[in-house]
Amino acid sequence: MEGTIRVFAGEYNGSTLSIQGSDSGTPAWVVTPGGAWCRSMFLSGALTEVTESGDMVYTRVSDPTGAFDLVIGGRNTPLAEMFCKIPVPSFVTVSGRAQIYMKNGIAHVSVRPDNIRIANRGVRDQWVLTTAKLTFGRLNLVNHALLNSCTDTGILRAIRHYPITKTSLMKLATMVEDAVQTVRSHGCDASVQPDVRTLLMDLISAGNGPRGISLDEIIRRAMESGVSRELVLTAVESLITEDECYQPQKGFVKLL
Repeated sequence: MEGTIRVFAGEYNGSTLSIQGSDSGTPAWVVTPGGAWCRSMFLSGALTEVTESGDMVYTRVSDPTGAFDLVIGGRNTPLAEMFCKIPVPSFVTVSGRAQIYMKNGIAHVSVRPDNIRIANRGVRDQWVLTTAKLTFGRLNLVNHALLNSCTDTGILRAIRHYPITKTSLMKLATMVEDAVQTVRSHGCDASVQPDVRTLLMDLISAGNGPRGISLDEIIRRAMESGVSRELVLTAVESLITEDECYQPQKGFVKLL
């Protein structure tokens, strides 16, 4: 079960199970609903937020399924300074340790990073494909466990803790399938004409201030060029899904 784990944020964030190893001096595992035993982790996505609070630095790295919360102790450390110097948003890879703690009876998971590197869309996409393959393999074992035909002790420990059903397993599988669909090699949304995408990318780029550009402004300018409101909304949704842009806050869009 030991080793560097790749897991999607959408699965990791649903974790509520912590298992201490035989050696009390080592960090505990965070066990996910999909049966991943996370201690040493490798993740990739878009660095979308860096916040300093006291002596702590809190950051978020988003993959196509959600966002990892990263916590760095000591804002004057070289690692914290490295995070603070990277432009937001940027594609990155991060290695670190899984963490979980309870507050008011609710489990909270995060990652304590020990290294970060600036990456590109291709690296992120390859991480998505590799993580998807590994996740499907685990979900297959979970499915066998539900049918009483799996002897993997790690998987069996997970299904004893989580209320895993065929339906919840299917939701995880669908999440992974949707993540794979964001990989650029799968092509863009055929319902969105290339010239419309180009127009919207130009509008978003021109308004790429601290908050980005408001969706209402994008719609207004695009309609002046003869593009319908419905097509604008479809195109923006497609661009967000493909990680060409993101929403820093509700109603605003910004280039990634």
